[in-house]
Amino acid sequence: MTDRENWLRAIEFRNPEWIPCSVMLLPIAWLAHREKLDEVLLRHPLMFPDHKPGGKRNYDEFSDYYTAGKTTTDNWGCTWRVEVNGAEGQVVGHPLADWDALKTFEPPDPRFKHERGDHDWDKIAQDMADKKSKGKLAMAYGERLFDRLYALRGFENLMIDIATDDPRLTELIEILTDFEVRLVDLCLEAGADAIAFHTDIGTQRALMISPEKFRKHIKPMFNTIFQRVRKAGKPVYLSSDGYLLEIVDDLIECGVSTHDPQIRANTLEGIKRAYKGKMCINLDLDRQMFAFCTPQDIRDQIRDAVEALDSPEGGFMMFAAVCDGDTSLENIEAMCTGMEDYCLKGKKG
Repeated sequence: MTDRENWLRAIEFRNPEWIPCSVMLLPIAWLAHREKLDEVLLRHPLMFPDHKPGGKRNYDEFSDYYTAGKTTTDNWGCTWRVEVNGAEGQVVGHPLADWDALKTFEPPDPRFKHERGDHDWDKIAQDMADKKSKGKLAMAYGERLFDRLYALRGFENLMIDIATDDPRLTELIEILTDFEVRLVDLCLEAGADAIAFHTDIGTQRALMISPEKFRKHIKPMFNTIFQRVRKAGKPVYLSSDGYLLEIVDDLIECGVSTHDPQIRANTLEGIKRAYKGKMCINLDLDRQMFAFCTPQDIRDQIRDAVEALDSPEGGFMMFAAVCDGDTSLENIEAMCTGMEDYCLKGKKG
């Protein structure tokens, strides 16, 4: 069975042979560990089948969105500033901070532009076809949703808009929804197996807005976009950090196929109660502990998660995101060996 088929079986509860899993390494981790991190990856070909020895990685060179001191404006007009080398910056310039700017605001055209560059749909379609021919998943990126709203307006402004039910917010959401629907159609035409969206809407302890306000302002947008994907027979991947337990059923109604709940914010028991058997879980292991725990702590968390959330039918995946330069090589290795031992037993090299 290929990685592609196994992933689709897992997300659709069709008895995958192994638990899809991965370790994500942000540029700041490469900056800290350099060649030694390459050595770790080479020891784990099941986790990193495409990582080859003798590469020419420049450990000190990143895109402008990850280079300290850089200020960059994306294609939506949002200005990003980077403070820490190797870590993604944050939006410091909001093009719609003044509602008057909405009168002349134009979003990028998804036929030609994505958030941070240009679209070449012929090349995208060829890349997707190549991935499928090699047994790899062809995932398309549907860009940002709720977080695009606060990037455009500024966080405090958006919170006031939602609290006061500002009618101009409805107009802005319609603009974003129209962009996303057009982008979805282009992704489907290019042959995407699934479409992923980003929408950070949770804090460590609660949603950024009340469930009622979510259902009034945000859920209709989600429903329109995600159902467009689902009616084409493709799954929807939603990435959103923080606590989301109060709206899991809403996400399912909108058509979300899988979400990546964070174990610290939502708890293992909370995730089991809200998600298991209803929507595929792509568990986000506790990245906040990685720099401070032992390798055994990581293996224990992987084991406990598999025991609590996995089932023969599927509906469970996991990943570990290393978002700092302080997580030790030993702990990164423990992520790999733990997933190999508890998730990849059915996978052949």
